[in-house]
Amino acid sequence: MSDMITADLVDLDLAANTKEAAARSLAERMVTLGRVTDLEGFLADVAAREAQMPTGLDGGIGIPHCRSAHVTEPTLAFGRSAAGIDFGAADGPADLIFLIAAPAGADDAHLTILSSLARRLMDTDFTSALRTLTDPAEAAALIRGDTPQQPQPARAATAAAATAAPAGTATAAPASEAERPVAAAGSGAPAAPAGSGPESPAPAVPSGGTPSGAESPAAGEPGAIPADGGPEPFRIVAVTSCPTGIAHTYMAAESLENAGRAAGVEVAVETQGSAGFTRLDPAVIDAADGVIFAHDVPVREKERFAGKPTVDVGVKAGINRAADLITEVRGKAARGEVTDHAKGGGTPVERAGEPGEGYGTKLRKWLMSGVSYMVPFVAAGGLLIALGFAIGGYTINKAPSVAEHFAWGQADSWAALLFQVGGLAFSFLVPVLAGYIAYGMADRPGLVPGFVGGAVALSINAGFLGGLAAGLIAGGVVMGIQRLRVPAPLRGIMPVVVIPLISSIVVGFLMFLVIGKPIASLQSALTDWLSGLSGANAIVLGVILGLMMCFDLGGPLNKVAYTFAIGGLASPNEGSLKVMAAVMAAGMVPPLAMALATVVRAKLFTKAERENGKAAWVLGASFITEGAIPFAAADPLRVIPSAMVGGAVTGALSMAFECTLRAPHGGIWVVPLIGNPFLYLVAIIAGTLVSAGLVIVLKGHARRAAVPAPVDEPETSGKVAVAA
Repeated sequence: MSDMITADLVDLDLAANTKEAAARSLAERMVTLGRVTDLEGFLADVAAREAQMPTGLDGGIGIPHCRSAHVTEPTLAFGRSAAGIDFGAADGPADLIFLIAAPAGADDAHLTILSSLARRLMDTDFTSALRTLTDPAEAAALIRGDTPQQPQPARAATAAAATAAPAGTATAAPASEAERPVAAAGSGAPAAPAGSGPESPAPAVPSGGTPSGAESPAAGEPGAIPADGGPEPFRIVAVTSCPTGIAHTYMAAESLENAGRAAGVEVAVETQGSAGFTRLDPAVIDAADGVIFAHDVPVREKERFAGKPTVDVGVKAGINRAADLITEVRGKAARGEVTDHAKGGGTPVERAGEPGEGYGTKLRKWLMSGVSYMVPFVAAGGLLIALGFAIGGYTINKAPSVAEHFAWGQADSWAALLFQVGGLAFSFLVPVLAGYIAYGMADRPGLVPGFVGGAVALSINAGFLGGLAAGLIAGGVVMGIQRLRVPAPLRGIMPVVVIPLISSIVVGFLMFLVIGKPIASLQSALTDWLSGLSGANAIVLGVILGLMMCFDLGGPLNKVAYTFAIGGLASPNEGSLKVMAAVMAAGMVPPLAMALATVVRAKLFTKAERENGKAAWVLGASFITEGAIPFAAADPLRVIPSAMVGGAVTGALSMAFECTLRAPHGGIWVVPLIGNPFLYLVAIIAGTLVSAGLVIVLKGHARRAAVPAPVDEPETSGKVAVAA
């Protein structure tokens, strides 16, 4: 790490009072040394990473970090704040701030060294030393590992006790990463001190000192299980990962290992970080009694851990609540609760929610899981249907099956082909929605009852609302069955036979005979209401939909409005087609408005924002509302209200002009498929001008307010002040 941090990158008297100011102060040191080429661009990348998840950790530590194309080489800057800076940690402000800058294509060796630092942050001796040093050069040397930490009295006593322990007695491994011997998983290589070179991240060292993946010691060797009939230790395998894969991944691993040693539990951790990962030995996984996933990105090869009691949480829980997680997984093992992990593990929502989350948050995650899988069917099917109408006219829906009649040289036959394929894709909307809501709640066992419930909803005309209800019911039924304690011989067939069978019967009964018909009546009433929308009612609905589309720029509220619109396309009528048009028009406004504002008043925006503005033209024109997120992240109090006002104007005008749209996506590229296309473009332009004008006014006012008023110079009686 000698080339990563120097004394010039250390500020022991960091004067910043916000996390943005702290990142800027430390980043400026990187710019001075040529490690960062574009300060504003780099800070935008740091802010984007911070928006994913706060980087504050318990114990007074903040670790803002990111990968960025503006970083020339992996760099670490350290600042110490006397007042403390809020980085979102539960226990309060951070006084130790590490800014980690990794190039977009950072090599594995440097990322491995950064992971070693992340592990050392869990060592209280290391952080205590950083709080007391007064020389930046000494602090840089300690962080690099050039200066060995002096053992504290308690640590020395532990070492003495370990030396005096008789052979065959398991002793706790040292807590410090710098002092702990490590070996590559399963390699049998000699142990080496961490930080001695760019090896792979240190594997887990279970209680008793056996590295994960290594062979268990023979009887009589240190770390062996006693041969006197004593109980075997509880064994846990864990996977940790975070979006960047630089810091939280390895800190969670260190915390779980330390908590395992304290509890007398063997913990073997697989860190799936940016530097790649070394798979746990299959024998270690097979022998494990429980599994902990502490992750914010999908676990790779998750199916390896199927059939074991599992705790699934975010990576910060692995850092801050490691002991609680170990207790939780032991409790699940005692109750016989096992989990079947879906192969591949690439779902948007892989868990029911963090401990302590309210049901509202969990419900949002479950619903977004279903919507995210449904949207591709909507886009493909809807566009095919729209193209079919565009080529063959509005009577194409009465064409015979192309399997029975197809003329290669006739446009109507090709139009019928597009329409019928799109119709089949659209027929999957409700079953896919229901199936993946259940999947988000209960993993793979929820798929069968979810799809069955969605198909029932379709067959009884319960539509989109029926699919929502079927998915939630299916997921709830499967979660209830999974909580039952079953004999060990039956656990293997539970996910593939028992759970799908019982849950499908229950969901089918409820949807056919209990709640399906009332939901179908409600769906019919909603369809009739949309069909009758006109005048003021339609305009009010357009305003509401426009506000929702622009409030969180692709977030949950945006998705609710969009899902409401595409739900109407499943059984299209004049009202539902107007709703679809208003939703897409309003969703195009925020990125287009930000792009226009960066052209009209470029000085109000940073260089990075001006570059983002160029891309926002295309994103907005293509109905990708997320193109405005970089602007909203940098200045939410001015950007989001401006976007909402413009979106409301566009939604109202689209409804007032009675514009219609059969395509669920596409932006200006599907204008030929829009009813009243000229007025539709007028609505979009009007909203874009309103949003752009408003954000310029608000930003300009803020800039003027930030400029201090001139201060009268004191009289100097004609004398000239000369700097000493």
